[in-house]
Amino acid sequence: MFISVIGSSDCSEDEERLAEEVGQELARRGATLICGGLDGVMEAACRGADSQGGTTIGILPGNSRYDANAYVRIPIVTGMGYARNAIVAKSGEAVIAISGSYGTLSEIAYALQNGIPVIGLGTWSLSRGGQTDRSIIIAQSAADAVEKAVAAVNSHGQLPTNKS
Repeated sequence: MFISVIGSSDCSEDEERLAEEVGQELARRGATLICGGLDGVMEAACRGADSQGGTTIGILPGNSRYDANAYVRIPIVTGMGYARNAIVAKSGEAVIAISGSYGTLSEIAYALQNGIPVIGLGTWSLSRGGQTDRSIIIAQSAADAVEKAVAAVNSHGQLPTNKS
């Protein structure tokens, strides 16, 4: 199982803690964690997964594998800048979004355009024509986010109910 974790490279302590817990829980479930490979949410998620013996893949924006955070076990160099966001999003069977800036929003859009479920922890909310768009499945905790992501993957595209 491959699950992408997305979020800002500049995050709060609470967001960092959530990301680390998500990474730990993904590793406990045997999932491979994919991320953008840099700092902030990405590093915290990788640190959590690594602490539990999980596999971490970093899809890097630059030209050097040495740009990856210390917990990325498989660095993939793209030289693509933010265009690599499409790869991060599309490589996961589900995406967990933790907070995030515009790069995170672009990854959410890539995932949703491709039918990949997005589970949100304090991330973007969407609306269309003044109406709330409930495409992002809201999670209440790191464990809840991972549970919803795993359920989405195991149901092969049938999304869990968004109770928010």
